[in-house]
Amino acid sequence: MSLNYNAAGLDEAMQMITELLPFIIPLALIQLGLNLFVIIDIIRKKKTKSLSPAAWLAITLLINMVGAILYIIFGRSDTFGDDEDF
Repeated sequence: MSLNYNAAGLDEAMQMITELLPFIIPLALIQLGLNLFVIIDIIRKKKTKSLSPAAWLAITLLINMVGAILYIIFGRSDTFGDDEDF
């Protein structure tokens, strides 16, 4: 069984990807920054509003951007005195 590649289809797909890169790269950087912020915040906090910090960390890592947004809305503690500074 041989694989048949359509060169025109491959070129069209590569052109579409290169056209979308200016939109994909900033979104990927925003997602990375948001995830890093949330992971550092979870590690620094002693407690969160609803779930344990370990559960929020798992949710954030497994459900990338949506998990981070859920943590900010539902899990982030508003108390500043309970934070541990580095």
